[in-house]
Amino acid sequence: MSEGGTRPPHVIVLPGGGYARLSDHEGEPVAEWLRSLGLEASVHRYPVGTRHPGPLHSVRARVGELRVQGVRRLGILGFSAGGHLAGHAAASGLVDAAVLGYPVVSMQLPTHAGSRQNLIGLRAMPWTRRALSVDRLVTHAMPPTFVWHTADDAVVPVAHAYRLADALAEHDVPHALHVYPRGRHGLGLVDGVAGGAEAGIARNWTRDCAEWLRSIGWVA
Repeated sequence: MSEGGTRPPHVIVLPGGGYARLSDHEGEPVAEWLRSLGLEASVHRYPVGTRHPGPLHSVRARVGELRVQGVRRLGILGFSAGGHLAGHAAASGLVDAAVLGYPVVSMQLPTHAGSRQNLIGLRAMPWTRRALSVDRLVTHAMPPTFVWHTADDAVVPVAHAYRLADALAEHDVPHALHVYPRGRHGLGLVDGVAGGAEAGIARNWTRDCAEWLRSIGWVA
């Protein structure tokens, strides 16, 4: 509890892994970083290897648990496929702020095929792919959103982030978009991850995100 008995915001962390697994380095280390900012944070191990809407229902249930526990300001942070799930949760009105790292946004683009295969199947109908694309779900009610990506991500191309940013701008959603020039997919906090040494200024995403969280009044 913070001074005056006001509970700090809580952030749900959703690791990536293509809806096939959950990447450990995108879980608890990230929650620890959020706690260092004075936030509450927890890692949600949503179901993988299962089709939509299983993962989203799981997040919805976790949100309900936290709301019952008295969390008033609730955020969500996801990477890659976890970023897709976090974006879907944000667009569904479940949370009050969202942070998306190199997110899978569109199911209409040919990549990331692994996430699409695991969530809806590679032969999903066009309307299903559209309905599960976060950029197509954005409305004026979408909460403030921070998006970061790297320009040379070969697994989930930066086009995903641009699609989402266009949708956020079109619907006047408060947002920040940071595209760093270098860094492979799956950087997480960058430090200590293979490929992190070549990420350059992408390692600044945590600083940039903390400043954004401060700008919306979530951290001191």
